[in-house]
Amino acid sequence: MKSVSCGVVVLALALAIHAQTTPPSYPNQKEADFVVKSFKFQSGETLPELKLHYTTVGTPHRNAQGEIDNAVLLLHGTTGTGKNFLAPSLGGQLFGPGQALDAEKYYLIMPDGIGRGGSSKPSDGMHAKFPHYGYLDVVEGQYRLVSEGLGIKRLKLILGTSMGGMQTWLWGERYPDAMDALLPIASQPVQVSGRNMLWRRLVIEAIRNDPEWNSGDYQKQPTHFVHYLPIFNIMVESPVRMQEQAPTRAKANEMYDGLMANFAKTIDANDYLYWFESSYDYNPAPDLEKIKARLLAVNFADDELNPPELGIMEKEVPRVKNGRFVMVPAGDKTRGHMSLTQAVLWKGYVAELLGQTR
Repeated sequence: MKSVSCGVVVLALALAIHAQTTPPSYPNQKEADFVVKSFKFQSGETLPELKLHYTTVGTPHRNAQGEIDNAVLLLHGTTGTGKNFLAPSLGGQLFGPGQALDAEKYYLIMPDGIGRGGSSKPSDGMHAKFPHYGYLDVVEGQYRLVSEGLGIKRLKLILGTSMGGMQTWLWGERYPDAMDALLPIASQPVQVSGRNMLWRRLVIEAIRNDPEWNSGDYQKQPTHFVHYLPIFNIMVESPVRMQEQAPTRAKANEMYDGLMANFAKTIDANDYLYWFESSYDYNPAPDLEKIKARLLAVNFADDELNPPELGIMEKEVPRVKNGRFVMVPAGDKTRGHMSLTQAVLWKGYVAELLGQTR
């Protein structure tokens, strides 16, 4: 694998994880909610109670000062939840005995971001009256959960995939003394623009212009916008893998119909709209020098969302004092942006980074 150094060393994890087989159970696996009272969003809007759902695996260890010293924060992608990390292709490669994030050694925290899973979201009842959150609000919620809800002053590692990777960069800038290491996966430390913004705008406009959306005040799920949502799969999957799955015109049409039907069954229009609009405030580029933690960013050569041809990582990562990035080459096991779901491709970098922060 090609490795590009940038001074010393650093690390960083956002989009959905495809349905996988039943996840295994892990040591001391638990779920809980933390409620933040009078949470104020950047927009000025306030929720009297913001519920933040999270899953934990493992047991917190306390040092001589009584502080938890083995906590790892895992941040999911745009259409996912914290439970994505329990999947065999992730937790099964990371959480087992002797593995990089051995659950007998680390206390693993997997929150559902604002607007997703068991956390507060539009589909809970407020619909389009739900506050319009951004990534900075999501990160603030995560910080409140970690610091106030769980009483953790410093994390061993923050690892995020896709949107979670983007939020990992933001964590490093906003709370530079809150972690030892950062590992953003399948992300770039610049604002969403170019083709990445264009396809997101397509999704946003498909929902807002659906005649059944009714400004978000619908009683029955809109049906028109789902015809456009397979653009998500087109962008996040490897063209090679998609060609393998749909080698004929008939198979491609069959794939489209299946994708659309699945979206129609599983997606709430307001939740989905908020997910894609929430990247509006993402732009860590101006403050990369503020990151103190050791950082290692992992990207994939066949990732259509973060194409290496743009040269962004080579330009921006050297600005991180203890930063480094690696580009995993395309191969028969990579899946474009969705390579992030295959920890076998990048788990070695997790172990490497943690080994450097001891």
